[in-house]
Amino acid sequence: MENMLKKVFFALFVVAIAACGSTPRVNLDTEAGALQPTPQHAVIAKDVVGLFESVSYKKVPLNDSISSIIFDNLIESMDMGKNYLMQSDIDDFEQYRKTLGEDFREGDLTAAYHMFNVYMKRYLGRLEYALTQIDAPHDFSLDETYVYNREKEGWFASETEANDQWRKRVKYDLLNLRLSGNSSDSATVKQKETLRNRYKNLISMAKKTDNNEAFQVIMAALTNAIDPHTSYFNPYFAQRFNEEMANTFEGIGARLMMENEVVKVAEIIVGGPVYREKALNIDDRIVGVAQGKDGEFEDIIGWKLDHAVAKIKGPKGTVVRLKVIPAGQELSAEPKIVSLTRDKVVIEEESAKREIKEVVGEDGKTYRIGIISLPKFYIDFEAYRRNDPDYKSTTRDVRLLLDTLKQEKVDAVVMDLRFNGGGSLQESIELTGLFIDKGPVVQVRDTRNQIEVNSDQESGVAWDGPLGVIINRFSASASEIFAGAIQDYGRGIILGSQSYGKGTVQSAIDMSRVISPTDRLLLKAQSANKDGAIPVGAPQFGQINITLAKFYRITGSSTQHKGVEPDIVFPSLYSAEKYGESSEPSALPWDQINATDFAPVADLKPIISQLAKKHEARMDKSSAYKFLLEDIEQAQKQESETAVTLQEDKLKKEREESRRKSKSRTEALEEMRINLPLGGGAATNVDEGLDFIQEESLAVMADYVSLAR
Repeated sequence: MENMLKKVFFALFVVAIAACGSTPRVNLDTEAGALQPTPQHAVIAKDVVGLFESVSYKKVPLNDSISSIIFDNLIESMDMGKNYLMQSDIDDFEQYRKTLGEDFREGDLTAAYHMFNVYMKRYLGRLEYALTQIDAPHDFSLDETYVYNREKEGWFASETEANDQWRKRVKYDLLNLRLSGNSSDSATVKQKETLRNRYKNLISMAKKTDNNEAFQVIMAALTNAIDPHTSYFNPYFAQRFNEEMANTFEGIGARLMMENEVVKVAEIIVGGPVYREKALNIDDRIVGVAQGKDGEFEDIIGWKLDHAVAKIKGPKGTVVRLKVIPAGQELSAEPKIVSLTRDKVVIEEESAKREIKEVVGEDGKTYRIGIISLPKFYIDFEAYRRNDPDYKSTTRDVRLLLDTLKQEKVDAVVMDLRFNGGGSLQESIELTGLFIDKGPVVQVRDTRNQIEVNSDQESGVAWDGPLGVIINRFSASASEIFAGAIQDYGRGIILGSQSYGKGTVQSAIDMSRVISPTDRLLLKAQSANKDGAIPVGAPQFGQINITLAKFYRITGSSTQHKGVEPDIVFPSLYSAEKYGESSEPSALPWDQINATDFAPVADLKPIISQLAKKHEARMDKSSAYKFLLEDIEQAQKQESETAVTLQEDKLKKEREESRRKSKSRTEALEEMRINLPLGGGAATNVDEGLDFIQEESLAVMADYVSLAR
């Protein structure tokens, strides 16, 4: 994989990127406050197009048809629900449908920004109108309907039509507050004030939208037209993406949120500086930030959250001082000064975790099954590149968990990869190596159609006992590589529902690698960290995660579109038509290459056939399985609904009936958990909730252990 990346980076450097010299179209927005693209935005857009047309896997020219897709993407990303824009706006925008692609190629973003500015104007206008309707008279006995999902509706033909929709929106919001409280005069006053503050906060946040945020939306419209997994990230989002991939970041160890123009502590991360020093509490408000022991304080009230966070985070070992209003005190209270030394913070809740459950099999024996839940495939690339002996990674964590499970003498191990969207390709390969001896794991075809076989090079296994892997529709990419390899080797049983179907490989490229030295010098002033928008250490020009390869199973089959089909299949709440790669219009197609040489560990088809029969027999008698099917039916029904009644008595009756059914269902489930344990006796904790898919998967694994002995 590293060889492939070296080839790609070399190709990037030899690509001729023309300097930004085109003449932009006349400025379309002259109103005060209208957002405008910067010269840096122009250069980045132009160079991203250069990458698409020269080195990306698809190498797509931005012709009229692609331009039309960009156009539709931009409108959809701004106003998918058709709640703000008018038909007259759409008619005006149509002049750009076939020219946006060429505009991007030339670095001309004036048309795209014009569309965004019109949207923002409409957005603020609708919210301002909503404020006027809070105190307007509303008749909650009138039988009328609010259409909350307007995706299939037409655009507003007139201001009268738009106003009527938003009158109903306000009425619906007030009705929700009435039904959750009461309809007394004093309660009504409080409910109106609650809604008024809600809309004012939305207006306040919208007015803080800057040209970098507009650029992020505009670039997403471009990248999604080419490939659903190619993305441009501005510096702030680039840093956040890289931190999420690493499961680590450097800062104070607190998650922050914005409430009423003030930064508030939403969560304290265990092990971080705040946690160790007990320096802050949940709901404390941060009103000022200073760098180092002697730096001057900056007042951050009213700042955008990402700007404030960029000031508070920083490199390990540096000092940040905060002015803090403790939770429960008035904002006018005297702030306390908190000094913290930033440190490396590990996000443990997104790391691999293990638990053990006991299952009584159909043979009457009790089996201990270890479950390793893996939310994503993570690795701290920076620490890995520095040869840090303590770098954090999926494989290192799972190896330790397997050692612990072996010491506790489990009979089988289940890897739970549900909702694991992937991550590091390297980690999916190395994790597979914990369960197989040396051998190929995945094949990768690059932009030149050259195929590289990526293998596990390390002899030996960390776990050679019975293995199960649970997947669902949102198990993607690296999860599919791992599950596919385990299935192809006959190393374990795959349980659940068809996976996502993402068979492409992305590489993160710092845009400074692409932008010419001349342009970088010209734009240096533009990227200065004057307002805190660019976090320390973030790529100044952002980064692009671009599709540069496609991966294939060792059998030669791509997981693209098709995903991984489980050996033991469960029904899914999530349809392939709406979720997954096959629902993406710009996704690459499925194809196949030659298989590579590999030695299967076992042929599990005979035992899978027996397991499937036992599973189906349990499902025929399982009340929980019937509940699952009911959930799927209800979810499909709700997806088709687009409107709600605004008649108070009618809506109240509907919700009471819904609560009654929910309560009855909950009571039935609790009774089953106590008296009718699932899957031949899978132990459950009443307080933890019933995870039917996992419980039945454990029952299948108990069958597997029993049959394999």
